[in-house]
Amino acid sequence: MSTVDDPGARPHRRPHAHPIMAALRELRVQLSLLNHQVAAHVELRDIDLDCFELVSREGPMSPTMLARRAGLHPATMTGVLDRLERGGWVTRERDTTDRRAVGVHAVRGRSAELVRLYAGLGRGVDDICAGYDERELALVADFLRRTTRAGRLATEGA
Repeated sequence: MSTVDDPGARPHRRPHAHPIMAALRELRVQLSLLNHQVAAHVELRDIDLDCFELVSREGPMSPTMLARRAGLHPATMTGVLDRLERGGWVTRERDTTDRRAVGVHAVRGRSAELVRLYAGLGRGVDDICAGYDERELALVADFLRRTTRAGRLATEGA
């Protein structure tokens, strides 16, 4: 039996990957629909919400870095940041050590509003997790982290 710690010990599992990929595609659609509803509720575009999430989760970053992480052209990022700043979601602040540099900072109070809007999903995930033991949850979490990393690598390589 293979373990999470030894990926090389696993046999080729392509036949099993098909239903997993199908489930991930369906999850992507459902999360996209939910994100669209949440973005509309707070009067943002989907990409604006994505950019706020990146800054909120990863901390302050330059507009150029945010554009790179979001896969956007820098000119497009300007419009996104203008909308986020007008809505009170982010601030652009001069770097204290390099006055030419600007950092994009998430306005923390706004995250609570999003948590409330995603609460239904949170409750659903809590209910699902209640049916698994700690070892199974660790395995699921590991799978999701690795899948996220594979997605990021695929995005960066595209």
